[in-house]
Amino acid sequence: MAISIRKVSLIFILSILIIYLPSCASEEDKKGRFFLKGNEKLKENDLKGASEYYTEALKIDPDFADALLNRGIIHERLNNLDAAIADYSKILEKGSLIDTTVYFQRGLAYLDNGEFYKALNDAQQLEKINSESWKTYFLMGLVYEKLKNNNAALKAFEKGLDLNPNNPDLVVNMATILFYQKSYDQAISLLEKAEQVNDKEPNIYNLRSMIAFDLQEYQKAYDWVSKAIQLNSRESYYYNNRGLYALFLGDMEKGIEDINFSIKQNPKNAYAWRNKGIYYYMKGDKTSALKYLSDALSFDPEMDLAQAYFKKSQDL
Repeated sequence: MAISIRKVSLIFILSILIIYLPSCASEEDKKGRFFLKGNEKLKENDLKGASEYYTEALKIDPDFADALLNRGIIHERLNNLDAAIADYSKILEKGSLIDTTVYFQRGLAYLDNGEFYKALNDAQQLEKINSESWKTYFLMGLVYEKLKNNNAALKAFEKGLDLNPNNPDLVVNMATILFYQKSYDQAISLLEKAEQVNDKEPNIYNLRSMIAFDLQEYQKAYDWVSKAIQLNSRESYYYNNRGLYALFLGDMEKGIEDINFSIKQNPKNAYAWRNKGIYYYMKGDKTSALKYLSDALSFDPEMDLAQAYFKKSQDL
């Protein structure tokens, strides 16, 4: 059964953030100084401060593509998706030598914003421009997965792996598709391969937790996702999954604590609404259970567990 998994679309954004120097950078160039100050803030992981400096540079030159790109990626990291898309789109309207990066980033932003066909269009455009980059097929695979075309997603990830065989992001997402198809042994085999390449990738352990949950190995599921949280304590999806596992282990208060924390981090996560509905069902609160489960089903009528617990809640 599918449980919320945060795709790696935002996990490596900052690691690929391109720090460009303006072509005429100098101490006398005010625009360039603001840009360089933004880069310094970025190195300090001060995303808000970096964004403010890029904005100052853009007040001087509204078409400054490098500042728009960096600010857009920061918006995306902070889940300000409409603002990120606006920055990327402005670059593309003007035309730029960094179109491949911009199409990739905008596609990820569209994907996270629920605009799947726009994301697919950017992936297809990216394939026309750069068919030899693994990122092209990574994005395409993510989009097809969201469109529930698992066979197309699997082919896209396989093509990406042909171009970059040891890329853990591609391996994890390919394993995710195999998980959806309930090919658990194949998925685990791929995840073990990914762990050998990069044992610090938290999505490996989150997906291991999802497989364990499907196999009703709830303590193993809890332990796996806790390892993911140790590696990345900022990912709301991991807390939501751990909250669900805690409910099935009978620790209701720990479960709702994690679920509520996940919702605070990302109020748009429908899987968290579902899990909160399951919590209220387990507590015997019919009205609250039906409310949250109904919200989850309005987002995805086929969401695993949601329909089953909605029916159970009606019988309370």
